[in-house]
Order: sequence, then structure tokens, then C-alpha cells
Amino acid sequence: MSAPKQCKLVLADGSEWEGEAFGAEVSTSGEAVFQTGMVGYPEAMTDPSYARQILIITFPLVGNYGVPGSEQDEHGILKYFESHKIHIAGLVVSTLSADYSHWRAVKSLSDWMKESGVPGIQCVDTRALTKQLRATGTMLAKLVMQGDDYNKVPMNDPNKINLVAEVSCKAPKVYNPSGTVKITMVDCGMKYNQLRCMIARGAAVKVVPWDHDFTKDADWDGLFLSNGPGDPEMASATVSNLRKIVQEMVAGKRPVKPIFGICLGHQLLSLASGAKTYKLPFGNRGHNQPCTQVGTPHCFITSQNHGFAVDDKALPSGWLPLFRNENDQTNEGVVHESLPFFSVQFHPEARAGPCDTEGLFDCFLDTAR
Repeated sequence: MSAPKQCKLVLADGSEWEGEAFGAEVSTSGEAVFQTGMVGYPEAMTDPSYARQILIITFPLVGNYGVPGSEQDEHGILKYFESHKIHIAGLVVSTLSADYSHWRAVKSLSDWMKESGVPGIQCVDTRALTKQLRATGTMLAKLVMQGDDYNKVPMNDPNKINLVAEVSCKAPKVYNPSGTVKITMVDCGMKYNQLRCMIARGAAVKVVPWDHDFTKDADWDGLFLSNGPGDPEMASATVSNLRKIVQEMVAGKRPVKPIFGICLGHQLLSLASGAKTYKLPFGNRGHNQPCTQVGTPHCFITSQNHGFAVDDKALPSGWLPLFRNENDQTNEGVVHESLPFFSVQFHPEARAGPCDTEGLFDCFLDTAR
């Protein structure tokens, strides 16, 4: 058996982390971010919110339960992934398990990544790497394979790309057309479990592209804004359409219908309301973020994946903060004072959990009905 190929992770500050390659043996670049979840790597890697990012998993052992198959449910949605492909640019782990064991597993993590053209690096001190990123903030990076010219691997900046346009669907599609309530879901990088949560509660869901003009296509009972990657200000078409809808409902120029946003959708609704967003030093990514409902003692453990946040000090009149992160005190949700418009920064639908806040889908759909 041949020795594993060597490679190195090079950060924008010049620091280098050497290790062994796995997956596709190709060089790549992106924004280096870390995630603290102990499980759920197939879901995280297929989450469009991680598009063009080099994902560092802090849990030391990765790959021990392999990768599930591509079975679909009765609606044609993949059962075990959050989109149709891997979206990360590369993966960084401490230890890759050479063996895997799980009743759903059909292949190893390395083989799946190789088939998808996505490289990985192991034997990296991910604890030290994460501590560095926590001290300096996320930064651009490149993963360079042994034998490749370091200088010919560009340090591409995904923050300068409209990643929402890149990952969004290209045409509308209806799921569960016999559902009892009509929801228009704006796909800014939608995770499949958001779709599953809607359908499981009896909704007919029309998924539309990020720049679809839903102001002219308003036969819906509720409007949902999905998660997605990158800077929310890049999705200006979505914000413009949303601002028009919100202003017309507030002014009584069209019937009031509920609006619900998650993650990037939260940021887009906030921008449409007149608030501001900003980039966090290293973001919040993991399954263990405590969020308190403002004005109550209720705290929920949430799953998160975002690099931008809403400045709730700039919320306009009529809007209130809904949740707050107890780790860094950043905003985790907004709500209109009198109309059924609300959004959350965290993921109520999260796979691989937790599911503490999944009831927000019930709140939205009950109002839509």
C-alpha cells in the first residue's frame, strides 16, 4: 500500500499546517471556518451555507460512521443529505477513520469526497488551528497538494461572489401539491430538512429561485426565506422584493400573510425592514449554541452556521429582537410588533440536531392557515 500523499493548509497570514491528503487529491482555496459539532458531517458538508468554505471539524475523530446512500423519499428529496451535492471547498480533520460502521453507510467519507472532487487533509492539530482562528478571525486559506506549485493556487475570496445566486435553484418547483396550505419558499441555499419540515406539517411548498419576484406571484398563504451562504447584502434582489412585500402589508395595501426566515433568511428580512448586518470575527457554527427568547427565562440549545449577524441596535420602529445568543450576545431573531413577520438566526430544522425549536415551523404554518 502506497504512502498517503502529503499536503498542507496555508492560511492568509502565512501560517502552514501540514498533513495527509484524503478524498480528491486536488488543490483548492476558500474561507477557513471551524465547526464544533460532534456528528453530522454528511449534513454539514452538503449544507449550501458552507459553499466555497474550507471546513475545519473540531471533533477529533471524523468518518467513523461512513456516508449514507442516496435514497429519496416519496417527494423525490434525498433522505440523508441537506442538498444534492457537497458544497464545501475542502475538509480539515484531526483523525480520519479508515474504517466505518453504520447500518445506513454505503461508502467511506474519503471515497465520497473523491467521487465529488473535494479534497481533505488529516493529521492536523485542529484544536490549535481553531484557537488561532478564534484569536485572529476567519481568514482565506488554500489546501495545496504535494507536487503542486503553491504560487499557482489562487487564494480566492468567496465573500466577493454572489454565492446565493450560485447555489439557488434555477426554476420554481412544487413539492406536495396536495398540501392544505400554500408556502412559497425562497431558495437562497435551502437545506432539504426545511422542506421536509414544511411537508411533514401538510404544506404544499413552491420552491423558487433567490431572485424570483414573489411580489407578483402572491397566491401563497405564507412566505419562507431559507438559509444560504455569504454576505446577505449580495442578495439584493431578494431584499428588494421582500422590502416591497413588507411595506405594502404594513401600509394595508395587500393582505397580511406570515413571513418566516431562517439564518440568511433572518438577515434578509432584517435588511428589508431597515436594519443592518455585519460580519462576525469567526462566526457561530456548531450544534450547541444557547439562545434565550428575549423577555423570558427560556433558553434553547440551537444549531448554527453563519458568519454574519444582524445589528439589532439598528432595528427600525415596529420591530423587536426575538432571541439572543448567550455566548456572544449577538442577535438571534427579530419579530414585528403587530404583524406575523419573524425570523431566527439559528436552525430549528437542524440535522443532526438539536430539535428544541422545531416548533417554530408549527407557529408559522398555524398562522398561515
